[in-house]
Parts: sequence; structure tokens; C-alpha cells
Amino acid sequence: MLKLRIITALCLIPLVLAAIFLLPLPFFSLFAGGVFLLAGREWGRFIDPRKANVVMVSLALVLIGLMAMVPIDQVWRPDLNDTVALVLGAGAAWWLISLVLVLVYPRSAAFWQGRLWLKALFALFSLIPFFWALLALRSYEYEQNPFFGAWLLLFVMSLVWVADTGAYFAGKAFGKHKLCPRVSPGKTIEGMIGGVVAASLLALVVTQTMALPMQQSVVLLVASVVAVFASVLGDLVESMFKREAGIKDSGSILPGHGGIMDRIDSLTAALPVFIVVVRVLS
Repeated sequence: MLKLRIITALCLIPLVLAAIFLLPLPFFSLFAGGVFLLAGREWGRFIDPRKANVVMVSLALVLIGLMAMVPIDQVWRPDLNDTVALVLGAGAAWWLISLVLVLVYPRSAAFWQGRLWLKALFALFSLIPFFWALLALRSYEYEQNPFFGAWLLLFVMSLVWVADTGAYFAGKAFGKHKLCPRVSPGKTIEGMIGGVVAASLLALVVTQTMALPMQQSVVLLVASVVAVFASVLGDLVESMFKREAGIKDSGSILPGHGGIMDRIDSLTAALPVFIVVVRVLS
């Protein structure tokens, strides 16, 4: 299994990097849309395995409707379009609500059990802001430098990856106190702290390397730390819904890793939260 995971990761990394750095924005949006559709279908399995395709199509229609409201030249501006900003803000609000749901689980399950429309709404607020966050980060200052947004997106994604790695090793070495045993028994408080420290060091190195002004450095560091905490929440939320649905993996499209949601669960929370925090502090 470990060998299979490594092989899959070695195939995925070049694909993701090529999509971020080599695809023009219209094609990158198509790539992001493909990820969105696959994730939407897997979210459908959390809601009702028999209606996974229905959920995917419904989410796609909502996304198409939103894209029709926002002209392309307005999405890809350094400052966010009002509609995009509203969607990202709604996404950040959803993660605050989901924090409560995770903390009181399994009692919170009574809130959505039997309410398919409510779980579909959860999927909507998880995936739509994630899609717009991908585009907003990738397109940042695109006219001045086509690759600046690509580096910014890679930076936020790297925060999550470094935090995951740091959490794994810190949890193995020092983990004693369970973080949220009813949702994910394997995660520990010590692991989470290790992940936050590792990601914070990355953010500190980046801000120092770029020689940013003090105010911008502080904003970036704070947004990075908050985004890492959000990434932990994103992971826990997916685990909660998988546990409630009685499934181990969100899918099987990625050998050794499970489904698309198993790979992007942390990013669905980290990306929109990062943008919202930067906007609020700036």
C-alpha cells in the first residue's frame, strides 16, 4: 500500500504543478472544474450513494450559474469580484459552523440525518468556495505577472502539505492526547501543533525570502496559521461525514489514496479561509 501511495503521489505532483504553472487561466478553470465535479460526485456518496450523480450535476449547475454572473475579466482581477468575495465569505462562515458540528459529534448528526437537502447544502458551501478560491489565487496580479498567482496558490497548498507532514511525524513521536476521537481517533493535539509549527516556519521563510514589509509579513503569517487550522478542520469534517455514511474512503480514483476528496479535504477549507483572512486584515 505504501509503495502504491508513493507511485500515485509521484504521478500526481507533476500533473498538479503543470496545471498550476503551464495552463492558461481558461484551461486552468477547466482543470479546476474537473476536480470540482469529481469531488462533487464523492460528496454525493456521503449524502446518498444512490444519488451521487444527481448531487454532482446539481452542484455543477449552481457553479455554472455563478460563473454566468461573474464576467471572466472580473474574476481574474487582483481585487475580488463582489460575487466571488460573497461566495468565499459564505464558505468561511460554513467552516465556523462545521467546527461546532465536529466538536459536538455524534450529537450533531441528528441535525442532518434524514435531511438530504441539508447535506447537499453542506457540499455546496464546501466545494463552491474552494473552486473560486483556486481561481482567485491563481489569477492574482495575472496581468502584471502571469506566474505570481501560481506561486501564491502553490504556497498555500504547500502550507497544507507541510502541516500534514509535520502533524504525521509529531503525532508519531509525541502524540498522546486525542484531538477529536469521536471523529478521527488517529489525530492528536501534539500532531496538530507540530503541523502548525512546521507550516508557520515555511510561511516565515517565505516572508523573509520575499523581503515583504512588516505589515504584509504579519498578515501573511496570521493568514497562514489560520488556514492551517482550517485545513485540520476540513480533514475532520470529511472524516465526520464519511463516518456517518459508513465508508472508509471517499472514492477509489487515486490508488493508495482513496478519492479526490481524501486528497483535497484540507484544501477545501484552507484556500477560501486564507483569502478571507488576508482580505479582512488588509
